[in-house]
Formats: sequence, C-alpha cells, structure tokens
Amino acid sequence: MKKNIHPDYHNITVQMTDGSTFDTRSTWGKEGDVMKLDVDSKNHPAWTGKVQIQQKGRVALFNKKYGKFGLK
Repeated sequence: MKKNIHPDYHNITVQMTDGSTFDTRSTWGKEGDVMKLDVDSKNHPAWTGKVQIQQKGRVALFNKKYGKFGLK
C-alpha cells in the first residue's frame, strides 16, 4: 500500500439505543471515540417488523387545512 494516502483505522466504541456498547475498528472519529446511534437494529422497523403508528393521518390533516374551501 502507498504511504500516507489511507485514512487512520483505529478502535472506537459504538453505543446502541438501549445503552449497550461494543468495540469495533473504524475510520470514523478518533481513537477511543464513542459513536452514539439514533437508529439501530433494535428499534428500526426494517429489522423489528413493527410499523410505527402515525399520530395524525395525512388525509385528516389535509381535510382540516383545506376542508373550508368545499373541495371533496
């Protein structure tokens, strides 16, 4: 490999959303940094299979905003 053209590959700690951690090697950050995840396999619907419930439906919001114009 050529010298001085590759990023620094070092140890970091990854903190999952539930607070658990694991150590890995990465080019992210500096040696010993902690990467705190907002989304991971423990809470993302793609891995859990659970669908998040929307607080308000899009159609209801549209009707509330534009219903006074008489469009149906």
